[in-house]
Amino acid sequence: QVQLVESGGGLVQAGGSLRLSCTTSGRTFSRHAMGWFRRAPGKEREFVSAISRSGDSTDYADNAKGRFTISRDDAKNTVYLQMNSLKPEDTAVYYCAAVFTNLRRLFYREGDYDYWGQGTQVTVSA
Repeated sequence: QVQLVESGGGLVQAGGSLRLSCTTSGRTFSRHAMGWFRRAPGKEREFVSAISRSGDSTDYADNAKGRFTISRDDAKNTVYLQMNSLKPEDTAVYYCAAVFTNLRRLFYREGDYDYWGQGTQVTVSA
């Protein structure tokens, strides 16, 4: 069983930055591909970014490309999402997710992931 705990959310003005962290329990973090999703008010949860278990492959939703950066530190069992140039439409609850895999690939669908954090609120004011 893997437990995920997100942190780093908060209130920021448009154009500002936040770095979200997701720390996992267990000793198999390096065997998990990771992802970030978000749910805006009144909308379904959507994919934001993903990183492979090796960390050598990443991808982003179109609305995150060029502004967000995903990374991982296996020594700290932590995955990060650096968010720059934030916009009011980035306001959402952000969730990290993990999937145990032997594959060196990315995962984009909610159903691909085995474990989820509780979410952290990000609010961007205009």
